[in-house]
Amino acid sequence: MSSQKRTKIAIIGAGPAGTTLSMGLSKEKIDHVLIDRSTFPRDKICGDALSGKVVYALNRVKPDVVNQIASNTKDYLPSWGISFIAPNRKRLDIPFTTDKNHVKQAPGFIATREDFDHLMVQNTPSEFCEQRFGTKVNQTEIKIDGVHITLDDGSVIDADAVVDCSGTRSDLAKDYGIELEHNHYCAGLRRYYEGVEGLSEEGYIELHFINDVLPGYFWIFPMTNNRVNVGLGMLSASVSKNKINLKKELDRIVSEHPEISKRFKNAKPLETVKGWGLPLGSKKRKLSFNRLLFCGDAASIIDPFTGEGIGNAMISAKYAADVLSKAVKENDFSEALLKEYDEQVYHHLWPELNMSHQLQKMVKYPWLFNFVANKGLKSNEFKTLLTSMFENVDLRKKFKDPRFYLRLLFNK
Repeated sequence: MSSQKRTKIAIIGAGPAGTTLSMGLSKEKIDHVLIDRSTFPRDKICGDALSGKVVYALNRVKPDVVNQIASNTKDYLPSWGISFIAPNRKRLDIPFTTDKNHVKQAPGFIATREDFDHLMVQNTPSEFCEQRFGTKVNQTEIKIDGVHITLDDGSVIDADAVVDCSGTRSDLAKDYGIELEHNHYCAGLRRYYEGVEGLSEEGYIELHFINDVLPGYFWIFPMTNNRVNVGLGMLSASVSKNKINLKKELDRIVSEHPEISKRFKNAKPLETVKGWGLPLGSKKRKLSFNRLLFCGDAASIIDPFTGEGIGNAMISAKYAADVLSKAVKENDFSEALLKEYDEQVYHHLWPELNMSHQLQKMVKYPWLFNFVANKGLKSNEFKTLLTSMFENVDLRKKFKDPRFYLRLLFNK
């Protein structure tokens, strides 16, 4: 049976970006519809790491969700940092906070997307949000005077603006020129294991940069219940150019790598290998148009070096909520007003994304990566910089100051 709904904002996609935006709009008392083709809970292939950016975004739209996560020790593992392991096997441990003694709860967590996304969806219902799950968008028409959305269940939604949070393969993103380019796109694989040894007691996630899979990395992310998220990510351009079979590389590392394989001697895989794509934020793209914004993976803002996507998606949604609140108050959904969204997203994320892109390019040269890792082990300033990235500190001045790179390079 068809129906017609009139609302202020339509959100396509109920992943971390879409649900964060929904919470932000509800906080501002703005009517909206949240649409997703799936019903929840559902699995989503991902690294499953929830960084400090996730906590930062939630604290600004609905702080109680952070308390729900922190209190659920069955599904959410506290994570206090990240370990970068260079090709020469030197390990650089970077905490997520510079002041652990004065932090009441962990800065980050690790949980399956099935659990996290379901929790986020459970926190979106309000008098201002209508959920439309289990139905996909057939057509989105963006006109001068409004947005007309047709769903495959026959219903129609008319809105003042639409926000695309539908992820990597967004049809709207493609229509508006946000293309998936091999040089700015990463192929990833994931497999859950149990019984992997040598994990950090503080839930540090591990990124292993191994010669044979550069530019890319192998990861080990500890989880609750003796589980581990294991995966491999690599730039799509390199996968294609070198004809690399990522699944074979993943299996080879687990079974043959001189050090890593020892940690898997008693491990048991819990699933078959699953793959997905990561649109990287290694170039600036236009994210706002007349009555239209792109958030999360649809906006291609995944960190090129660490692969972090959830935190960046939620940060983008937080700024989308801010700008849309202004648009609703002024009844102006024009591209001229909505471009403030681009400015906010790139003001806060581009310094990190740009530096991560430079680090990603450095990974092509193992000797250079090893050199920087060795220097980083001796440089407290470099460690503090990386920690600050995870703490959401504005780093633009540091990145623009050539003296920082000189101090890093020549630190004894």
